Amino acid sequence: MKKVRKAVIPVAGLGTRFLPATKAQPKEMLSIVDKPIIQYIVEEAVAAGIEEIIFVTSSTKRAIEDHFDRNFELEYRLRQKKKKDDLTDILRISDMARFVYVRQKTPKGLGHAVYVAKNLIGDEPFAVLLGDDVIDSKTPAIKQLIDVYNKYNDIVVGVTKVPKKETHKYGIVDPVNINGTTAEIKRIVEKPAPGKAPSNLAVTGRYILTPEILDILAKGKKGSGGEIQLTDALAQHVKKQAGYACNYTGTYYDCGNKLEFIKAIVNYGLKRKEFKGPLKRYLKNL
Repeated sequence: MKKVRKAVIPVAGLGTRFLPATKAQPKEMLSIVDKPIIQYIVEEAVAAGIEEIIFVTSSTKRAIEDHFDRNFELEYRLRQKKKKDDLTDILRISDMARFVYVRQKTPKGLGHAVYVAKNLIGDEPFAVLLGDDVIDSKTPAIKQLIDVYNKYNDIVVGVTKVPKKETHKYGIVDPVNINGTTAEIKRIVEKPAPGKAPSNLAVTGRYILTPEILDILAKGKKGSGGEIQLTDALAQHVKKQAGYACNYTGTYYDCGNKLEFIKAIVNYGLKRKEFKGPLKRYLKNL
């Protein structure tokens, strides 16, 4: 069984829900406290043992490439000012993993974005982490999925429980043979109405996939919104062979949603020693 070494992170979207903030910068570069969203996601992947990060980008995402590259002028200035801690943090960013970039020339959906990375993925299993979904957990969420993959040797999707009234926002799994936090997937339903959802387990931005998914995506079948949807390919896969859902331990933040983004800032701020006391007092006094 091949090790999961590569992660695909699609970041080609326009981020229109965050305009005007995203007019001149990618939504993935918006900051949670003092670190961009995308860095939290890359750090999760690296902590899980991922060695190569494949960014699927567009012409508006140059800032992401710059962030994970060296900045010699900044490094020089930090050395001059003897800011050793800041310099160490900056150098660590570009050394975390091997970074590779491929362009999604036209926005044809998440499934198409994953397929664009086909030649870089090759014939091995790979992780997918969505570029605006942050998961705060002691054990990296994607590591929890990798552990399930290593046990069953088939695709794994990360799921978390959502309120029944919100099932229409997500792909929802129909679980069978539940064993602790893992279940086999009977089917996946894309954005079902609350009364028609088979469960409240929502697919939330983390996947371990096998090359068979790329074969399905290659057919270019369009789904919701006239786009090539990853959820549709997963639904086809589980009709023919096994697939698994991992109800990971951790707190999920959809940072493509303004309120969830604000919650992430507050909660990550409360985790920082220098902010915890003053921020708690401020919130109590509101």
